Amino acid sequence: MSKFNLTIPTLLGTEQVVAFEVKELGYEISKVDNGSVSFVGDEEAIAVLNVNLRAAERVMIKLASFRAPTFDALFEGVRGIHWEEFLPADAQFPVTGYALKSALHSVPDCQSIVKKAIAERLTQKYGITGRLEESGGLYPVRFAIMKDVATIYLDTTGPSLYKRGYRVESVIAPMRETLAFSMISLSFWKGDRPFCDPFCGSGTIPIEAAMFATNRAPGLKRRFVAETWRNLIPREIWKDIRCEARENEIHDRETQIFASDIDPEAIKIAKQNAINAGVADKIHFELKDVADITPFREKGVICCNPPYGERLMDKNSCQALYRTMGKKFAQFPEAKKLILTSHEEFEKYYGKEADKRRKLYNGMLKCYVYHYF
Repeated sequence: MSKFNLTIPTLLGTEQVVAFEVKELGYEISKVDNGSVSFVGDEEAIAVLNVNLRAAERVMIKLASFRAPTFDALFEGVRGIHWEEFLPADAQFPVTGYALKSALHSVPDCQSIVKKAIAERLTQKYGITGRLEESGGLYPVRFAIMKDVATIYLDTTGPSLYKRGYRVESVIAPMRETLAFSMISLSFWKGDRPFCDPFCGSGTIPIEAAMFATNRAPGLKRRFVAETWRNLIPREIWKDIRCEARENEIHDRETQIFASDIDPEAIKIAKQNAINAGVADKIHFELKDVADITPFREKGVICCNPPYGERLMDKNSCQALYRTMGKKFAQFPEAKKLILTSHEEFEKYYGKEADKRRKLYNGMLKCYVYHYF
């Protein structure tokens, strides 16, 4: 099998969660950076990671990295990549990317240069006259230019890994599935104790908890762009990885996962999403205010993403809600609490300083996970 330099982009603050996942799948990490995890893997690794990773954003093949302070340098660097080893003559290769803190700051111009360089290489290597047809399979190309260093990738995933396929409906300001699992992972919950989300919304956190507890692979409900790359990854690999993932599910696992929300429409949507995810029988949904949730005495976990100002509530309402949470959660003395919010003064209104704070990003919004052990 071929060996590839693989890069896995992550949400900022979740790098170690993804690195742990990759290690658990049997691969050796070569580098953990801000917003990414890197290692060397083969064709099977690409399929394994796409189907099984819970906290990662996508899986990319790193093709090259070089200095690109000028458009000429960018063009020559991209043209020097052996594109013919990856892209067939009829490949569709859309180009996307970003440029930060670099002389080349115009993303559209960089896209155009990268596209032109790939096309020139392919027409030369395949002996094509005229324009490339781009009528075949999809091979998304991504670039990142940071401090005048360009890195070129081939994206194996397509739509981001947080798009599991089960959430056909959502409430306002839904949480990314990858971030939801990251919080669960940070709680060190293993599925054998009570788990509660009193602000479940469209059900993302409890659904991810149920999928984790039953070892249901998050990529079973969707397809990945690299599945069409017959020249690189045989179809049988994807089939085998999915069969193995299904065999590893724990169907008879008993769970104590409690999800509630004050909004009837949210509960309706959450139940349907849980059905779509195949874990509806593992979650107990209730229409209930956070002030009315039932305490449990076991060493369980409360994991939640309560409404905050930028999302759904004004400042005064948020403060009142956090006070209520502080009083109610105190009735769960043995439970770990992980609370995600962007409110800088959360602890003040909750009434207790967190044992640990971790900075995460929910999209572009800076948030904190407040840990109470």
